[in-house]
Amino acid sequence: MTKSNADSFKPAFGLTNKHIQTIFPSLFRKTPSPSFEIEEFTLSDGDFLECYWHKIENHNTHTPIVILFHGLAGSYKSSYIQGVVDALDKAGFSSVVMHYRGCAEKENHLARSYHSGDTGDAKEFLEYLQKNYSTNKLFAVGYSLGANMLLKLLGELQENSPLSTAVAVSAPMQLDICASHMNRGFSRFYQHLLLKDLNEALEKKYLKHDLESIINLPKQKVKKLKNFWEFDDAYTAPIHGFDSAKDYYTKSSARQYLREIKTPTLIIHAKDDPFMTPDILPQEEELSSFVQLEIQEHGGHVGFIGGTLLKPEYWLDKKIVNYFTSSL
Repeated sequence: MTKSNADSFKPAFGLTNKHIQTIFPSLFRKTPSPSFEIEEFTLSDGDFLECYWHKIENHNTHTPIVILFHGLAGSYKSSYIQGVVDALDKAGFSSVVMHYRGCAEKENHLARSYHSGDTGDAKEFLEYLQKNYSTNKLFAVGYSLGANMLLKLLGELQENSPLSTAVAVSAPMQLDICASHMNRGFSRFYQHLLLKDLNEALEKKYLKHDLESIINLPKQKVKKLKNFWEFDDAYTAPIHGFDSAKDYYTKSSARQYLREIKTPTLIIHAKDDPFMTPDILPQEEELSSFVQLEIQEHGGHVGFIGGTLLKPEYWLDKKIVNYFTSSL
């Protein structure tokens, strides 16, 4: 089901520009820093994930738990994560940020990292939660890369998903289109910032692993990777078993999995998202009956700031909390 005007988002006066919507929260959002309990989750291949728990004061065996999947180069420090953790706490939900490999405070053990279609780690963590929190309802929110991964995961699990409901925000559902778009105009600014983090993380891996022989890339060439196509061709694809960046994008894009989803799922997207074009959006016939697609005219990428400039309101957090609360 597609909705383009449900609970319509109205940007704050002066914040209609898509780039301001995208950048404003990371620069100006003030959220109380949530307290986290860190769990190191061991994966079947010997690597680990750092999972940051925030449990409500009276957490018990029936407290609903929300798993949070951050975006590319994101973490528990990201403003959208801290904001939603606070909003969920106030609504009676405990939450856990499942960091991808090497994304919190510690470098992961293996030469591999994570990618937009890497559902294996999330599946292992969900199985663990299902077993150890069997009486707690489980929900999930994915942002950007995490939203694409979550949608693909739901499509793969189908009726075997342990999640009651899920929300995907600003999902790059067709990765090749997104990677090409990020190499044009002002979007290159975001690409530059993200690639700086990715290249630095990759360079660190050369200290522990013989990456030159593993992926045939000399360390000095890492700094020369100037766009996502180049980075994913040089590192993401070969280290994760893909033939090329194109092969990785084709197999990892969530759009092709949407009709397989059997979990009530809300996809929130802004037409003016500067990370992608509206071409990534699925047609109605590509969605399963469990998927609700809400397209807003404005909102940028993981933005959606309403209210006023002096008193901004984070519409996204309220939307997510309301969606989960309605299914309790």
